[in-house]
Formats: sequence, structure tokens, C-alpha cells
Amino acid sequence: MRHELVVGLGYGLRQGLFFLPRARRIGIERWLRGWEETRLLARADVAFVSYAKSGRTWLRTMLSRAYQLAYGIPEGTALEFDNLKRLDPRIPSVLFTHGNYLRDYLDQWTDRAAFRRKRVLLLVRDPRDTAVSQYFQWKHRMHPAKKALNAYPPHGSGHSVAEFVLQEPAGLAGVLDFLELWERELPQLDSVQVVRYEALRGQTAAVLSSILDFLGTPAPMGAVEGAVAFASVENMRRLEAAGADAGYKGQRLKPGDVANPESFKVRRGKVGGWRDYLSAAECDAVEAMVQARPGQLFGYKTNTIGDSSDTGAAISSG
Repeated sequence: MRHELVVGLGYGLRQGLFFLPRARRIGIERWLRGWEETRLLARADVAFVSYAKSGRTWLRTMLSRAYQLAYGIPEGTALEFDNLKRLDPRIPSVLFTHGNYLRDYLDQWTDRAAFRRKRVLLLVRDPRDTAVSQYFQWKHRMHPAKKALNAYPPHGSGHSVAEFVLQEPAGLAGVLDFLELWERELPQLDSVQVVRYEALRGQTAAVLSSILDFLGTPAPMGAVEGAVAFASVENMRRLEAAGADAGYKGQRLKPGDVANPESFKVRRGKVGGWRDYLSAAECDAVEAMVQARPGQLFGYKTNTIGDSSDTGAAISSG
């Protein structure tokens, strides 16, 4: 079943749920989204997994541009499941997922068994930065229906940054749950490359080149550097301000309010910027939540990992 047919069928089924009670409707919609992703995962060559606001749009833009420059993919064509593979069979089909709906359909809440036989590209980011970035996504960009579907605070509620990050399940706690589970599951995965957002920021061309190698699509350094330049924060913000087509499912890079830089999808990309939005006491509370979790959380329990000095290479295994 083609990608478009699976997505279209899932969308059509979800549209028929409007008459059900809210809780029942949300449960069924999450199950249907998981059904859709499970079928796509079975067909995908690679699963690109990340928590929301971990830099996926940026990396996806760089990959798309690298394929345009190195593999002759038409200008403006963004990587979306198997669309580039249909143009050039050397390029893998890639499922971009946060993994949160799959568990509803598969009832896999304590493991990631569905990914164990897949090639997995796992993008992680400092959970403190991720949680703060998620706050601005929720406040300025997220559709009310998505807030309800994913148990975010209700639309229009007046949460502060600290309240969202420290008190809400969709805040820091959710990011830590994600990192903790995936770190525990790493030894069970057949083939995985873990990429830290901070390493990608520090050594962008080198890490992007290693990702392309992992995907089986090496690219000359000229194409890699061209992709890095195209996906710079400055250029992506310029494209977003102009309403340029992002190429993903017909969506556009469009700010919630062009006069408010915090409403842009592409905000700052700053490593360690979470501290700018919290008081000293609130920062201490955030650190306490991180340190209370088991494991190393991909190195993020160490204070030097995730600050502006982190230029380490991508972590790879398998």
C-alpha cells in the first residue's frame, strides 16, 4: 500500500469520529495514527526517531538539500517517506516519527520492540532545551486539536515557561521519559546511529556526512557544505518569514506571528538557551528533575554536555 494511500485512509477514518465523546474520540484517533505509522514503519528502510523540537526540521532540510545537490533530486523536493526513493532507488525510504502513536496501536509502553529490526537514526537534544522549545511550540503554534490529542495544557491556558516545563507531563517529564526509554532500548536495536543535536550544531558538516554514510547515501563534501549553508538558522528564518513552502505534506514554514520571533518554527537553535527563560531557582528545579532520573540520558546528566562547548561527534553503534 503506497504511502499516500495509507495516510489518506487513516485521515478518512479519523474524520468519521466527530460524533463520539471526546475521550473516546481521542483514544481511537491515537490508535488509528498508530495503525498508520505501523504500516509505514514496516515498509521504511530507515526510522528517523526524535522527540518533538529536537531539530528534526533542520536535519531533514539538510538531508533533502544534500540529495538535491548530490543525487540530482529536483530543487525544492523535500524528503518525505519514499518520494525520493521513487526518483532514485539509492535513497532510502525514511519514516519520520516521534513514536508516540505507535505505542497506542501496538501497546508497547515500556519498550521499543517495533524498531529492533530496523535501521534507526535517533536524534536527541538536551531535554532542558527541548522542554523550553516545546513550550513556545505549544503557546504560539500548536493547533488546539493537537493539544487535546497529545495531552498538552488546554488551548488558551496561561502557563508560564516554568509551569509548563516543571509541572506538565508534556514538559520536561515527557522528554526525560523518552530519553530514558530509548537509552535503555539501545542494546536491543540491530542498527542505530544516535546523533546529539549539540554535536550537529558544533560540527555540522562532519556529522551530516556521517549520517549520510549511515543511510547508505554518501555525498561529496561540496554537497554537504551546500546543504549546511542552505539550512542555516538565518536562511530558514528568512524562508519562514517569507512563507516559503517547506515541502513537507504541503505545509509551510510560517510563524504564528511574524512580529514575534518566539512564534517562529525556526526560533534560535541556541544550545543551552533554556536558562534564558527561567530564574535561578527554577533552573535548580529543572536540574534536580534531570539528575533524579536513572541512566546517563545520552550524556545530558553531565552539565558540560549540551552547553555551547559541546562539539563532540555523533554517537554511533550497531
